[in-house]
Amino acid sequence: MTSYNLNHLKQLESESIHIFREVAAQFERPYLLFSGGKDSILMVHLARKAFWPAKIPFTLLHIDTGHNFPETIEFRDALVEKYGCKLEVGLVEDSIKRGTAVEEKGPNASRNALQSITLTESLEHFKVDAAFGGGRRDEEKARAKERMFSHRDEFNQWDPKNQRPELWNLYNGKKQIGEHFRIFPISNWTEMDVWQYIKMEGIELPNIYFTHKREVVARDGIFLAKSPYINLREGEKWEEKIVRCRTVGDMTCTGVVESTASTMDDIIGEVAAARVTERGGRTDDKRSEAAMEERKMQGYF
Repeated sequence: MTSYNLNHLKQLESESIHIFREVAAQFERPYLLFSGGKDSILMVHLARKAFWPAKIPFTLLHIDTGHNFPETIEFRDALVEKYGCKLEVGLVEDSIKRGTAVEEKGPNASRNALQSITLTESLEHFKVDAAFGGGRRDEEKARAKERMFSHRDEFNQWDPKNQRPELWNLYNGKKQIGEHFRIFPISNWTEMDVWQYIKMEGIELPNIYFTHKREVVARDGIFLAKSPYINLREGEKWEEKIVRCRTVGDMTCTGVVESTASTMDDIIGEVAAARVTERGGRTDDKRSEAAMEERKMQGYF
């Protein structure tokens, strides 16, 4: 890794740490949204650096669809125990039982969209006034519109036209009662930055990010990992492939990619050669051309 890249990563690190400290200074009940994916793991690492040697002053909040990769949940629990973090879990299953969310039906049924409802309910329950998210501007066009401090109104809705200027790294966290902010400390990072930083810092990740054998089904140009939550269509069958996860989410909509990448260097090489974004393997983003923006306006991350 060149010294230029190292300097670039340190600049990004410094910016993110500054944002974590700004939030701690401006808000009373900030929570860190944690999915068990690489970006949220990176944020925990940055938060630890921001307040070391003290513990992270934020509670982790995981919105659990109940359809996660088992390896992700195991890693989440191990991380929380290792660093002594406080963890709260919002269960989509509970929203379904309350009748505030309705389970989808059909071969493409997924609980991914229902996370917005459970997230909104969890933020209100815990009286969260700032929620850290791992969104990056390079992921998807709707996320490119986000500010570092992204305002949400009293209905948890996002209006891309109602965002505040952020000149000279000054962040305005003023809000009315009932409103809150979503905070994106790694907005300016790219997927390549994330992987190079993870390598530089030696950050541990769930093993599903590295090559392994897994049964998958090919559907709409994407490989979906075998799980009890996916019903095969007529003519479909499970087949064993050498794959890894490029992004982590609900198993019903998160595609895996064929890969032999077993090291960080291998993954960095793959990312450098990729011509599809990491969210290109997410079926939930393909439901409409504006799928992500529609979900964000409804309270999605």
